[in-house]
Amino acid sequence: MTRAGIDIVSDGAPDDLGKVNEAFVDLGIWERLSETIKWSRLYGGALAVLLIDGQDVGTPLRFDTIKRGQFKGLLVLDRWMVTPELAEEVKELGPDLGRPAFYTVTANAPAYRGKKIHYSRVIRLDGVELPYWQRISENGWGISVLERLYDRMVAFDSTSTGVAQLVYKAHLRTVSVDGLREILAAGGAPEAALIKQFEMIRLMQSNEGLTLIDAKDTFEAHNYTFSGLSDVLLQFAQQLSGALQIPLVRLFGQSPAGLNATGESDIRNYYDGIAAQQKSKLRGGVSKILDLAWRSSIGGNPPSSYSFVFNSLWLMSDTEKATIAVGVTGAVAQAYEAGIVDRETAMRELRQSADVTGVWTNITDEEIQAADDDPPEPSEGGDVRELPDLAAIVADLGADGGSGRGEISLDPGSEG
Repeated sequence: MTRAGIDIVSDGAPDDLGKVNEAFVDLGIWERLSETIKWSRLYGGALAVLLIDGQDVGTPLRFDTIKRGQFKGLLVLDRWMVTPELAEEVKELGPDLGRPAFYTVTANAPAYRGKKIHYSRVIRLDGVELPYWQRISENGWGISVLERLYDRMVAFDSTSTGVAQLVYKAHLRTVSVDGLREILAAGGAPEAALIKQFEMIRLMQSNEGLTLIDAKDTFEAHNYTFSGLSDVLLQFAQQLSGALQIPLVRLFGQSPAGLNATGESDIRNYYDGIAAQQKSKLRGGVSKILDLAWRSSIGGNPPSSYSFVFNSLWLMSDTEKATIAVGVTGAVAQAYEAGIVDRETAMRELRQSADVTGVWTNITDEEIQAADDDPPEPSEGGDVRELPDLAAIVADLGADGGSGRGEISLDPGSEG
């Protein structure tokens, strides 16, 4: 969910967008968000506290009060580090309606020990969401993703251990001793003689597989074949994969089976599921962080067009990138030649496509600004010649001592 990052969409200055991206890197935003997601999945819930320098965490967050340099990143607290104040619920209409209005930090937390944090200053992520009454039994949180697949994990582990033990005992050797029961019942010298016999067998066994035994004894070797064990293991692995919603090719690093199987469709479906989780669980929190990053890095309100999209997790091949680059370049060039866009807009579109194609990355801001100063394109009717300064010509004619009257040709084909 956090691996590929985001692509900021805005008509703001490229330098400003660069500063926002630098803030995400310098403050370790993606690392902290990834940590929050991991603890929420493991424990059933976690918080990412917005660190605003100079502000009380117990008060509601107001974005218009954020000054430059105030946003300091995120503090990750799992569900066991905070206690939701269930008696104080959010009453404002919105996505947080009914949730705890405050979270009290416990003594084992790394910071803010004993303080109450307002819900507007946290990004809350739950594990597996529960119905209301079950959620109440979990102190308002969800449950760990491991709880709904624990029995599948035990089954897979038990099967793997059992198969390993079977393989270890697949080659068994037995010796039939004449009168063994009487020898053990008698004990003493007969039993000691039996033990000495087997010590001699171990001593005399050779690399050629020879075994020294009495002529009346019988030696047998038992070999077993285990057909179907791989199918049993695969079935349990598939159940575990389905419970985790992670394909086998990624969960176990297993090569896809079957003719012409590449696992591409499994990975694509998996990435589609991740994209759905990004939109449902992560988009609101990232939007809040993006707003804070602009106010802290640039100052003032962000532009009205300030938004973002999650970058695709699917990495394209060089051939796919080249194909898209050719298509985008052709479409932009066609729009420019048709007069739909000017050269500045065309250059901006080409550079923006570089995030996907890797082409046109060297178009600089100076070149784009220079394109904005280009003279208008000539019309299709022929060359446009610059007209002389008529007022100056008339003034010169009047100063010539004459009547101040003269003839001026405005014919484009005339040299006059």
